[in-house]
Amino acid sequence: MPSDPGDISALASSWLAAAADPAVVAELLAIHAMIRDQVEARGPACWASGRCCRFGTAGHRLYVTGLEAAHLVLHLGRSPTLAEIEAARRRDDCPFLIANACSVHAFKPTGCRIYFCDASAQDWQQDLSERVIAMLRALHERRGIEYRYGEWRAMLEAFATA
Repeated sequence: MPSDPGDISALASSWLAAAADPAVVAELLAIHAMIRDQVEARGPACWASGRCCRFGTAGHRLYVTGLEAAHLVLHLGRSPTLAEIEAARRRDDCPFLIANACSVHAFKPTGCRIYFCDASAQDWQQDLSERVIAMLRALHERRGIEYRYGEWRAMLEAFATA
């Protein structure tokens, strides 16, 4: 994870270009489909409460690759503004949490696709997460995309300042 936000900001345009490549998108969507299948097979409950998006309350952080953040930004047609990201930091939540719901559900990062508050999901989430991170890293390596894994809001900030 880069410690200098300027470091990831310099990479934002290359991640956006990669996220616009249909072959890269196809690989990313295949990872999403694998996650969906694994989650459906386990059947965790989602109460759609937005608790998982309130990082401070939930006691966790969301980490993503630059490519994942770029994929979402491209599909939205914009990045959240620096003001929106800062407001989310003050609330210690996701900038896309609106009225207890994810406003970017269809394009959410892999960590959001894997994590469930349901206690029955705790035993398999870590293993699936580690497998997916390895798949994402391999995708980056195969496609020659700079791999960076960082905190969600910091990664989004790279696109807000790009």
